[in-house]
Amino acid sequence: MPHSAHEGPSVKRQKLNTVAKSKPSSSQQSRIFAPYRTIGLVSPTNVPFTSVPLGNTTFQVTTSIGRSLQTYDLKRGLNLVFMTRPQTPSDITASCAWRQKLFAAWGDSRDGSSQGVWIFQRGKKVGQLELPLDLHEPIKQIVVFGAWVLACGLTRVEVFKTETMEHYTTISIMTSQEGDNVLTGGICTMPTYLNKILVGRQNGWVEIWNISTGKLIYTILPPSPNCGAVTCMQPTRALSLVAISYAEGPLVIHNVLTDKKVLEVNAGTEDAPVTSISFRSDGIGAGQDGRKDGVMATATESSGDVTFWDLNKGGRIMGVLRSAHNPPTQEGESIRGGVSKVEFLAGQPVIVTSGRDNSLKTWIFDETPFSPIPRILHTRSGHAAPVTCLQFLPSDFDGAEAGNKWLLSGGKDRSLWGWSLRRDGQSTELSQGNIRKKAKKFGILDSSSLGRGPTTTLDDLKAPEITCIACSLNRDGGVGALPGKQVLWQKSQIQKKPVNAEVSGMTGWESVVTAHKDDSYVRTWFWGRKRAGRWAFQSGDGANVSTVAMSPCGTFAIVGSAGGSVDMFNLQSGLHRQRFPSKLTPAQARQLKLQQLRQADTVVQLQARSAIGFAPGTGKHTQAVTGIVVDSMNKNVITCSQDGKVKFWEFLTGNLLEEINWAPVTGITGSRYHATNDLIAFSCDDNSVRVVDIETKQTIREFWGCQGKINDFIFSNDGRWIVAASQDAIIRVWDLPTGHLIDAIRLERPCTALAFSATGEYLAATAEGELGVNIWNNKTLFTHVPTRQISEESIQQISGPTASGEGGHGLLEAAFEEGTSQEGDEDEVAPPSMDQLSTDMMTLSLVPRSRWQTLLHLDLIKQRNKPMEAPRLPEKAPFFLPSTTSTGASNLNITPRKSDQDPNQSRITRFDRNRAEQELTSKLQAGAANGNYDEFVDHLKSLSPATADLELRSLTSSDDSESNELFHFIRAMTNRLVARRDYELTQAWMTVFLRLHFDLILESDTLMSALAEWKRHQADECNRLDDLVSYCGGVVNFLRSPRT
Repeated sequence: MPHSAHEGPSVKRQKLNTVAKSKPSSSQQSRIFAPYRTIGLVSPTNVPFTSVPLGNTTFQVTTSIGRSLQTYDLKRGLNLVFMTRPQTPSDITASCAWRQKLFAAWGDSRDGSSQGVWIFQRGKKVGQLELPLDLHEPIKQIVVFGAWVLACGLTRVEVFKTETMEHYTTISIMTSQEGDNVLTGGICTMPTYLNKILVGRQNGWVEIWNISTGKLIYTILPPSPNCGAVTCMQPTRALSLVAISYAEGPLVIHNVLTDKKVLEVNAGTEDAPVTSISFRSDGIGAGQDGRKDGVMATATESSGDVTFWDLNKGGRIMGVLRSAHNPPTQEGESIRGGVSKVEFLAGQPVIVTSGRDNSLKTWIFDETPFSPIPRILHTRSGHAAPVTCLQFLPSDFDGAEAGNKWLLSGGKDRSLWGWSLRRDGQSTELSQGNIRKKAKKFGILDSSSLGRGPTTTLDDLKAPEITCIACSLNRDGGVGALPGKQVLWQKSQIQKKPVNAEVSGMTGWESVVTAHKDDSYVRTWFWGRKRAGRWAFQSGDGANVSTVAMSPCGTFAIVGSAGGSVDMFNLQSGLHRQRFPSKLTPAQARQLKLQQLRQADTVVQLQARSAIGFAPGTGKHTQAVTGIVVDSMNKNVITCSQDGKVKFWEFLTGNLLEEINWAPVTGITGSRYHATNDLIAFSCDDNSVRVVDIETKQTIREFWGCQGKINDFIFSNDGRWIVAASQDAIIRVWDLPTGHLIDAIRLERPCTALAFSATGEYLAATAEGELGVNIWNNKTLFTHVPTRQISEESIQQISGPTASGEGGHGLLEAAFEEGTSQEGDEDEVAPPSMDQLSTDMMTLSLVPRSRWQTLLHLDLIKQRNKPMEAPRLPEKAPFFLPSTTSTGASNLNITPRKSDQDPNQSRITRFDRNRAEQELTSKLQAGAANGNYDEFVDHLKSLSPATADLELRSLTSSDDSESNELFHFIRAMTNRLVARRDYELTQAWMTVFLRLHFDLILESDTLMSALAEWKRHQADECNRLDDLVSYCGGVVNFLRSPRT
């Protein structure tokens, strides 16, 4: 995504100057969220990848993701090993890997911005090249060979020395008419040609320059005047032979030594010229049996195909790897495609390809019998088009997914991805079946289609663009769900394969349901098997699906259409189960009446059921359904529509129970439900968010302030906030209890989708037109955040997360910053004391969790933030400046100060006298005298972690129990434990106390007896709490379990 400014040195290097580091301005950062990182980017730019062998064991491939470079290791399965930091000030335009170094050119001075070439090693910046001041064009290619580093611009080539990295000379291409000196083909070098480079021009000429002398040696003319510009050059394995491709389609292998054409093939067309060439170097692969040398691979940015040529006997096409990458689509530039570069690895039967579809792939020739087309070996990819919807995967019945590990995303490229926030290598796209096999069946990948030009994209065989995701893992069977081969997305009305309910009941079934753009079917997915499911449910009226939801039990999918119909399907059997409102025949009406009579336990329940104000079969929405919610007990279904109505349906019968009508004041565009507090929020077309209590059916909050359409909104994990993203490029955070706007983030582009993790740790957001997903950290988990109301005028633009994670905050860093820079802040006051509701309840404190967590890990935080280098002495002043430390006046001032001090009093005695007057000690002694330690505990709460740690270290022991501070501290903690208050603080303080004074406690019988009493109360309380939690957990699991 676009970035505003350069962040400067990397985070690790700034730790050397922690003392002088100033507190960042609050106007430049969010109060609640801190940028963490961007996921889902592999190769989203047009910059080709670069590779380098790492010894004799592996290769490293480096791609550009905008302002950073990512390096993947081939031996590890294209695992990410390095990411460059710091980010470049502007987007990277060219890169080159040479030995252990990476060269990255960035910026374009034509638009007034800066530019440069940085050098990285193992992900860290180690140097840069000083570009000439008269360079006013971007660098499109970097080549390193011998003693030279070449930076190729649009019309000139800059030459540097590899030893000193100093600028050597500039090669300027002369022109006879405007535009023909543009270096469209870039530059390349020839083996054994010392100091010689080949330069491809716009007019089709290939010039040979001596970079040592800066002179033009020779010019190779095109084979015909109509060949067009040079698009690509690559030296062959044979000496003095170079392959040159032209814009009109021909590819010529030319002998540079004799200036003669050796071979010419029509490898491209006028609309799709060859832009990348590579030659296989392991000596095999050509011929009928694949045992001859002479294999060439060509690719173009206008197609996703890779063509393999046998250059023996005049050259012929061996095979075409169809749709190795997504070809460009007709839907605009938002959906990217085409192959940016192909490269055979030196001495290996492996070819690496990167596409503009945000993917990097390796292919290997190892099939038996011999096949001229390779098979896929490794792949790393992401969305090829902007992301449209997000949802964190909920915890399953056993809590195995932990609530924030997996993030589901759907994009305009017709794919559904699962992103792992713990390990990038686990991220995967959910399979939609063997697309390539289907393509062969339909003739798309048939060799007879070569004459038809670029092929149809494989995405045409995928499901349409995903617009809505619903998920519940309660019945997900993991990798063992419904073993065997299943028919994908069969229409539920016409089942091709009978369903064994016993097998699916034991193993589980689909757990993800998606709605698609301009499609009347929703589709199911197996999350555990990472593949498409069995069913495709059609909306009840045949109109396009507008929204979808799943019941919390994971058994039912509810589908809402653009025509206003709402239908429920069973995910286990694929059958239609209910319509809202229900459509009843006379026989069904009689059966329903008998069923209601059997279910009614009393006459009162029967009267309550018959007193419904809406007749069965009435109440259908008149416009598109925009939101569906099923309550946590599967009793009610809540739907909303653009007709401005919110309807409450009975889950079992499909009858309308109640209705909220906001028409014609506003229409409803979406709904979000929070099960814990039983609240449901609605976004409206008047740019407001309304919150309704499901129990009372009353509107309890209305939030205004969005200046554009609300693209997405979400509850926080605890239901305290509502986070909304609108078209005015601002993410707003409202506090539900107070109704205040407590935070706002102004981004460079509007946010289109939001998701909040179940643990509250992450906020995921997508930007308009961007391929990656931005992850934000919730700072309230590790630091105190004020919740005062802010004004719209105070909202400032903030830089979002980056792929390299620069500017992000972690637990230890934020906790340390709180202990240093935020100490003394007006918001950092002692938390209010609240009366205990009951003495039978264990009460926690209101102290932010960061306080006691930082206290527990304070030694680790100090060790981590310890300067890596010793402080340096200041430079000596010039000899002619007087020294203030040796003047007589200073000595005179010091002498009386020393004479005022009592020589008989030592420094230790003075320190003990000052300690005796400390407030903490006095409050501890007062509490020991009257048996009430509330003032002591409240004062200890108000201290910062560093101060509290110092006070605990300063406690002293003595033989007299009345003056033994360690004894009184243990008694104070025991008193707090008996009172059942501040449980988590008591545990943290005692942990630190025992860690600091365990040696003194072991030597004193008085302290051991006091500690034994505390241990007894602690064990009793732990057992009581464990019994209560186990009982409540058992009841909740019993109610949540779909098997009961």
